[in-house]
Amino acid sequence: MNSIDSVTLEVADPTAAARFYSDAFGLDRERVRLRASDEPTGGFRGFTLSLVMSQPGDVDTLHRAALDAGATLLKPAEKSLWGYGGVVQAPDGTVWQLVTSSKKNTGPVTRTIDEIVLLLGVEDVKATKQFYVGRGLTAGKSFGGKYVEFAGDPGSVKLSLYKRKALAKVAGVPVEGSGSHRIALVSPVGPFTDPDGFVCEAPERKPDE
Repeated sequence: MNSIDSVTLEVADPTAAARFYSDAFGLDRERVRLRASDEPTGGFRGFTLSLVMSQPGDVDTLHRAALDAGATLLKPAEKSLWGYGGVVQAPDGTVWQLVTSSKKNTGPVTRTIDEIVLLLGVEDVKATKQFYVGRGLTAGKSFGGKYVEFAGDPGSVKLSLYKRKALAKVAGVPVEGSGSHRIALVSPVGPFTDPDGFVCEAPERKPDE
């Protein structure tokens, strides 16, 4: 099944960013990669990354670790209609949602991340859905023109589409933004640039391929 293998965050200081993501989340560098960029960017970059965990205690652990590592608090971790979660902004500017669908702890607290979800804030959800389907991705859950979730292989980065204004509200930031998105998707269906300017790159070939 075609899916998003990984994402590449474009940051001003890859060394500092790598230190933050190791201390805060212990992230798998195969799924979230870093590279240097000085492309101008300002305000909301039009996307968030979500770390999905099993229970509120796990969310709290990563939430505290992120703040201790230098993240900015956008939304405190708390219960909601859909579960429990909070939002932080990494020093490089990336907005992270730390979430679980569970509202109570059912086991020992861990730092285990069950899933990484990339949410793109787009102007026209239906049109962008068709764009990605036309390039080989398979739509899973879909709620009209409000939200789309694409299917993917286990261990991949799950791609979802949301209205830009609604995603900014969820993230707790103003909707305005300009310049580079500072992110690239990596997938066998690339390379291309989608209707909202998000770039998808093909995976790098290994020397023996």
